[in-house]
Amino acid sequence: MKAIKVNGDSLSWETCDDFGELPSDHLEIDVVWTAVNRADLMQRAGMYAPPPGASNILGLEVSGRVAAVGDAVSGFEIGDEVCALLTGGGYATKVVVPAAQVLPIPKGYSLEKAAAVPEVFATAWLNLYEEARLKPGEKVLLHAAASGLGTAVIQLATAFGNPVFATAGDDAKLEICRKLGASGVWNRKEGSFIDAVKAWGGVDMILDPVGGNYIADDQKVLNADGRIVLIGLLGGRYAEVDLGVMLVKGHRLIGSTLRSRSVDDKARVLQALYRNVWPLLSAGQIEPLIDSNWPIEKAAEAMDYVAANKNIGKVLLQIAE
Repeated sequence: MKAIKVNGDSLSWETCDDFGELPSDHLEIDVVWTAVNRADLMQRAGMYAPPPGASNILGLEVSGRVAAVGDAVSGFEIGDEVCALLTGGGYATKVVVPAAQVLPIPKGYSLEKAAAVPEVFATAWLNLYEEARLKPGEKVLLHAAASGLGTAVIQLATAFGNPVFATAGDDAKLEICRKLGASGVWNRKEGSFIDAVKAWGGVDMILDPVGGNYIADDQKVLNADGRIVLIGLLGGRYAEVDLGVMLVKGHRLIGSTLRSRSVDDKARVLQALYRNVWPLLSAGQIEPLIDSNWPIEKAAEAMDYVAANKNIGKVLLQIAE
């Protein structure tokens, strides 16, 4: 098999050792597409080590075809077109993954389109409807809203009756957010979002991949019993929190990551996706937004593109036909 190897500041597409015996509860997948996520950028930079036992190869999601089925696995056959949520290993020609983290691609989807689904929609579902426990009508503030995750969150929340206020750093990106369903938007380059969000009526939940000094401003627009779900640290790992406001208003600050969760946790999230989100994807009511695709040999250029915040939606890497 071949995989992307990190060699200092460079990436190379190299031959590497194949897998050993297939665990009984796993599938082997011939990878056709994978995707660039910010976690890949962080891991490449040495800032986000894989969880214990996970592959050191980059890549948190794939689509492809089942190549081998473990003895204890049912419901999958060799040749099935699938997509998978990974703990690592996606930037490779093959991947071995617990069958519980694999789903058939949505009806009518190509493998290319399916590769843009697992990580963002699993993350969106987990944080909106499990961590924050959103109820219909509750309002969401979403930062970095034009990312692959952000464009999924806007569609998913809107479909389930949760209005979204989106922030981003570019008017063209915000226009896309509006088209996807955001009913309020703010360009962060015009200053703080506080007054605009307050005029919108405040929010009940904030999905924040920024952290840093955003947390103090988040608190100022959060309604009573509101929840901030922190999923990233683009703005830094230290923040000022007004504990008095948190106490009086019943605010909750929740840290959440998907990658380090157990197989059972990921299986539960994926089954919730299959029941609640797959029908919407298959019907075309929501869909992943794909910005661009690159050959796997240009993974470094694709990652630089994401690092520069040029993408609106997902950036994909093609590994095979």
